[in-house]
Amino acid sequence: MSPTLLLALNFPPFGGGIARMMGEVALRYPEHGLLVSTGTWPGSDASDPRVPQTVDRVAVGAKRLRTLNGLFRWTRRAAALARATDPGFAWCDEIKPAGYAAAWLHARRGLPFGVLAHGADFLLLQAKARRSRFKRWTARRILERCAVVVANSRWTAHLVRGVLESLGCHALAADVRVVHLGTTPSHFRPGIDPAPVRRKYGLDGGPWLLTVARLDFHKGVDTVIRALPAIRAAVPGTRYAVAGIGSRRSALEALVAELGLDDAVRLLGFVPDEDLPALYNAADLFVLASRRHDLLVEGFGISCVEASACGLPVIGSRSGGIPEAIREGETGLLVEPEDPAAVTAATVRVLADDALRRRLGAAGRAAVEGYYNWDRVTADLVRIDREFNRP
Repeated sequence: MSPTLLLALNFPPFGGGIARMMGEVALRYPEHGLLVSTGTWPGSDASDPRVPQTVDRVAVGAKRLRTLNGLFRWTRRAAALARATDPGFAWCDEIKPAGYAAAWLHARRGLPFGVLAHGADFLLLQAKARRSRFKRWTARRILERCAVVVANSRWTAHLVRGVLESLGCHALAADVRVVHLGTTPSHFRPGIDPAPVRRKYGLDGGPWLLTVARLDFHKGVDTVIRALPAIRAAVPGTRYAVAGIGSRRSALEALVAELGLDDAVRLLGFVPDEDLPALYNAADLFVLASRRHDLLVEGFGISCVEASACGLPVIGSRSGGIPEAIREGETGLLVEPEDPAAVTAATVRVLADDALRRRLGAAGRAAVEGYYNWDRVTADLVRIDREFNRP
């Protein structure tokens, strides 16, 4: 099989969920079967040798690949890489800006390509296409050349189909694939000593609820905080830790003070990846009460499967793709978004029932080992690749 070209705006050590996914997939693709084309980023000299693939970096900062000059230089560099290696297929880590380079390579070299869809990216595309004829035209020019779109959940796939139908890409809409995401069960696992992170982040007492998410409005951290007084009335001593940074920190701090929860809530700020497995092990229950807000949505909910991998029961909202990261009644419970009373009821139910908590946690770990892992994700993507990869 010819090698595959990965056009990635997001690639390690660049941060974020898409970059993590691209890095994990690159680690597991057949050795030397993937050519990564991306921008420059501090620390890449140390991280690139860990990947058993060719990582070709255009001399443009990754954040500037969206600019006209950056996109021109990226496309030219990717074209030179394609001439030298003759790939048979290309993946775009998201529709824009990678799709521009992929569409150009398709027009010049007939290279088939697929687009990975994450949720918020297609919400944004949908909004822009409705407002701008030019945005609609450019989106159609990319997607009418695309061989396949792969969504991270059935919810995202439904959104993608609607966008494709509105652009007149009916055949592509009829064949949107779904590849649920995963994590690394050897990294996120139960049995890790939580004492060091408890000391580091001041997580004494408990039981502890945990959320790992950016401090953005759609993540629903405020809903959990509003539920906490009633939770503590039913299960005294319950406390809440949130790992993440974002624009809502001051608003959340004000809410904590208003509800008199200063001693019960810990906003931990940035928590490095190496601390996360132990942090999950330090908690008793993971909660993600995310909701759709404007153009922001949880396309899948990867932190939910990280928690499950650590044997932690999970409570999530019926929003976006979260219900596909949690098997209701098996690995966790689902609640309506923006409903503190529902969060309270589900949380109290789990915290008050040790047998239920252990059962949900064990089933979550088994689900990650059997399905929600990067090995399975990569195998699914490789199968789709081979379906469209030209000889």
